[in-house]
Amino acid sequence: MAIIETEATLHEAHRDNHTHRDVNGGWLRPAVFGAMDGLVSNLALMTGVAGGAVSQQTIVITGLAGLAAGAFSMAAGEYTSVASQRELVQAELDVERRELRKHPECEELELAELYVSRGVEPALAREVARQLSRDPEQALEIHAREELGIDPDDLPSPAVAAVSSFGAFAIGALLPVLPYLLGATALWPAVLLALTGLFACGAVVAKVTARGWMFSGLRQLALGGAAAGVTYVLGTLIGSAVG
Repeated sequence: MAIIETEATLHEAHRDNHTHRDVNGGWLRPAVFGAMDGLVSNLALMTGVAGGAVSQQTIVITGLAGLAAGAFSMAAGEYTSVASQRELVQAELDVERRELRKHPECEELELAELYVSRGVEPALAREVARQLSRDPEQALEIHAREELGIDPDDLPSPAVAAVSSFGAFAIGALLPVLPYLLGATALWPAVLLALTGLFACGAVVAKVTARGWMFSGLRQLALGGAAAGVTYVLGTLIGSAVG
């Protein structure tokens, strides 16, 4: 009895300490991409316009227009992309469901052969495949995992992806505009706040992906700063040529 209790305690401790991040959810990628894209694209857009020696009002209008256009574009793109992905997966699941209904013996043998290829003894593999194939829905889920590499019960949501992308882009794109809305009259506060936001986003992403926060933050800072610098120079050149 003491041995059983000890094993149960060890199992619970292992289960509590052996957890993984959610890598299949539909919110993380569009949220991270949206925030980064919002910061970089709107900062670059505003610095490019500012390089053309335009008025403060024009810079603010440009920033707000970039925020709105980018947020809706990102949301629409993410929704369409994830919805198309789900439709493709559902179509493949329908194919597998029909095969299980029309040729259950062949599908059961296919599953057994898969387990044999992974080192399970043939007799045991056939028995496992037979027992798992009793429930059609369970059989479908197993075949989907083994053959397609997907979990039918954990598909990304188009709505979640769209909302996450829209909100993240809007928040990121708001940072370069915010100093102007609070009364700033020069470009440098907007650039400083946006670059700080880029570093912070990179550091936060590193916490999620278990990478070095300093490296990730500096990488995002360098990329965003380079984009802003290039567009500012281009804006200056275009402004001089047009003017």
